[in-house]
Amino acid sequence: MSALDPAQFADRAARRARLFTRINKLDGWFQVLGLSFVTPLLRALAGDNPAAQMKHIWRLLGVPLLAIALFLMLWATLAPRVVTSLGAIPGPAQVWEQAQVLHADHVAERSKAAEFQLRQDERNAELVAAGQADRVRERSYTGSPTYYAQIWTSVQTVFFGFLIATAIAVPLGILAGLSPTANAALNPLIQIFKPVSPLAWLPIVTMVVSAVYVTQDGVFSKSFLTSAITVTLCSLWPTLINTSLGVASIDRDLISVSRVLQLNTWTKITRLVLPSALPLIFTGLRLSLGVGWMVLIAAEMLAQNPGLGKFIWDEFQNGSSSSLARIMVAVFTIGIIGFILDRLMFALQSLFTFSNNR
Repeated sequence: MSALDPAQFADRAARRARLFTRINKLDGWFQVLGLSFVTPLLRALAGDNPAAQMKHIWRLLGVPLLAIALFLMLWATLAPRVVTSLGAIPGPAQVWEQAQVLHADHVAERSKAAEFQLRQDERNAELVAAGQADRVRERSYTGSPTYYAQIWTSVQTVFFGFLIATAIAVPLGILAGLSPTANAALNPLIQIFKPVSPLAWLPIVTMVVSAVYVTQDGVFSKSFLTSAITVTLCSLWPTLINTSLGVASIDRDLISVSRVLQLNTWTKITRLVLPSALPLIFTGLRLSLGVGWMVLIAAEMLAQNPGLGKFIWDEFQNGSSSSLARIMVAVFTIGIIGFILDRLMFALQSLFTFSNNR
């Protein structure tokens, strides 16, 4: 067989085409995850014009890394020159050090909790062996919440409030989009309540929850409900507006077809309205989740409810030499979690819609 065998070249070309097809399919997910630089890297490794692909890699990866490096250099250079009542602004090294300290505190606290549970299990086992099963008690570990525990509390709270907001905003948005009368009724309320700050809602929500939720052994704590409902009241508007806009702007021919086919309301909404409006609905959901995350931190800080907001306020009140660095750790944590939440919603949008734009 010669080196220029056409069959061999055809087979190689087919394998190359399949490889690039796989890379193109993965590209959508790389963009969702914020890893768009991986696509040109894979293309370069596959032999697709490496020089051109390196330009894409530099733009998608090299330039952002260079910008981050410049930011860290400026931060490290300028931070020591700004002196506050708590000392100089911490640089990257001090912030990283406190991040490690917070992680170590979490590990130590979990170790204490495990030891507490082990001692309790041993004590209860001894009581059972001695025939005193009626004296067995199960108590929860009451140590102080760790940094990771406060992060988890905030994430749970924002998702709870966001889900309530979605359950309210999407149906109302569909109603406003389908009915000009409903839109006329809802529009003044949207315009009035959409600009209201969470700091204005929080006292009202606190008083209402305290008056209505009087049980002491409920599933949710009052502080959790207060923060979650505040998130709901501030985050439902982007979803409501975008859902209404998406439903109102669907192709009128689809509505005419639904009338010709005499589809009932539920079928029309699920088969025609929602699929057409989903891109804008998901845009509203992404905006709402971002708003909810920002609102939650402010609500936790003001109301002293458990979570990252309370952590920041406690560190500010603490006034120790490490407080500023810990606050900056929390700031970066809030930003990273916000980015992850947005990527999560973008991934869901990619799964349930054919395109990200109408």
